[in-house]
Amino acid sequence: MSETTRAGISRRRLMQGAAAVGVAAWIPFEQIPAAQAALPTPPAFPSGIPLFQQSYKNWSGAIAVDGVWTCTPAGPAQVVTLANWARANGWRLRAKGSSHNWSPLSLAADGSDAANVVLVDTRTNLKAITVDTATSRVRVQTGATMEALLTALEAKGLGVTASPAPGDLTVGGVLAIDGHGTAVPRTGETKPPGHTYGSISNLVQQITAVVWDGPTSTYVLRTYDRSAPEAGALMAHVGRAFVTEVVLQAGPNQRLRCQSWFDIPATELFAPAGSGGKTFSSFLNSAGRVEAIWFPFTPKPWLKVWSVAPSKPLFSRQVNSPYNYTFSDNLPDFFFDLAESIVRGDPSGTPDFGLNNYNIVAAGLVTTFTYDIWGWSKNLLLYVRPSTLRVTANGYAIVCKRSDVQRVIQEFTFRYSTRLNDYRQQGRFPMNGPVEIRVTGLDKPSDVGATRSPQMSALRPRPDHPEWDCAVWLDILTLPGTPYADEFYADIESWIYANYSSYADVRPEWSKGWGYTAAGAWTSNDVIDAKVPATFRAGQPLNDNWDSARQMLDILDPSRVFSSSFVTRLLY
Repeated sequence: MSETTRAGISRRRLMQGAAAVGVAAWIPFEQIPAAQAALPTPPAFPSGIPLFQQSYKNWSGAIAVDGVWTCTPAGPAQVVTLANWARANGWRLRAKGSSHNWSPLSLAADGSDAANVVLVDTRTNLKAITVDTATSRVRVQTGATMEALLTALEAKGLGVTASPAPGDLTVGGVLAIDGHGTAVPRTGETKPPGHTYGSISNLVQQITAVVWDGPTSTYVLRTYDRSAPEAGALMAHVGRAFVTEVVLQAGPNQRLRCQSWFDIPATELFAPAGSGGKTFSSFLNSAGRVEAIWFPFTPKPWLKVWSVAPSKPLFSRQVNSPYNYTFSDNLPDFFFDLAESIVRGDPSGTPDFGLNNYNIVAAGLVTTFTYDIWGWSKNLLLYVRPSTLRVTANGYAIVCKRSDVQRVIQEFTFRYSTRLNDYRQQGRFPMNGPVEIRVTGLDKPSDVGATRSPQMSALRPRPDHPEWDCAVWLDILTLPGTPYADEFYADIESWIYANYSSYADVRPEWSKGWGYTAAGAWTSNDVIDAKVPATFRAGQPLNDNWDSARQMLDILDPSRVFSSSFVTRLLY
């Protein structure tokens, strides 16, 4: 490979600047065969399953472990073999997909729980996909990527309403954390059959996992229909299980149009509820699929609006493949110079950094003719590549009424910008990435002819508040290692829980950062031990809530073979 990578950044520059700007994690890590590895070989490891030592790094690079045992089973049966071996020898297994995750669901940030752990690579062999056009369902193994899944569906005339933007995510990873896109029905829209406005987890019709079988005292493969109580816990298990295959419901594929605006003032887009003009809610009503990306210290967000368009609009550009915002992957050198300077101790360039981000987007949309594109859903829903700038992220879902969406957004953006300016007055610039705002429906089982909802999904409906029919997703991004970021996140999180305690509910975005103190994410005892369990208990039946999900996952894996130190802390 040449000194210059496909992203237009030198390899040396990627490696030297990785810690500062988070862009090197996508480079493959060397695999060291077990016979040559420095780590002590796992005892009596099953023969015939390739085993090697490999470094682990998550999306932002904040979780990095130099050497972890990793293996590549040939199929689900070998995962069962691994589970029984792990139980007999006191080891643990963690499913490994694309590692596109911020939270320590797999491994702790300091690697303290990496001993006696084998990562189980799902992407190499657990990736079969079979589409049944008669039922509009797809049987997919959990190591398949979302891009592969959506491509297979598209070939059969099927699709989903919304999906996460990165196509490299594995299906298993998406289901574990109730991965989502952005979509609610526009005013007057009728939901097509087989579609949901909730998370991908809400599409599950059948789920197969490696579970404990009491009569034989072994781990076995077992398949559960959506109606089974086990499925309620497995559909969004937060890394506490090993799912090998699912059957998902799909629906007729749709052609979408995505229009981008970068000339609407934030004061208008995020105006108080009831305001006229181009507000976020006005676009939500007219199209139903909206995302705002607002760079700090800039007056105008990047607004993306998707709408269903069976025929190509006259001025739209047709696209036939995903990842059309190529300007996000070809950033100029001065951009990285400024990013490194900010993280390494000179935050004064943060306002310029935000403005540069905005200018790159505005110019890129025009020069690449991507401000108005049209095509099959996959090609517009997938737009984040692994080579996109790596940032750390803080995320929440605010469950509320559709009529309160503008209020939720206005209150948050006002607080966020006010606190940013307060910090600026102190010479502190903790946030240099954008705020991303999306809105989805909830995981209503009836969307796909089911009766049971994923118990630990952030999009689970509240039976005691049927009027809460959607969720506003708030993601706050910054470069890893930015000074005062954790303090700022803790400040905002405390406000979010207090502000949305009456007319809405707050739930963590499992894959992102939450539970903040000045010591970092996932360090707040109050959030982890009290607030998070409370929100998944509130309004739910006593036999179908957070506690019953925890108990079921413990029944399915009593030896906690499929658990990490953080997951154990969270769920027990």
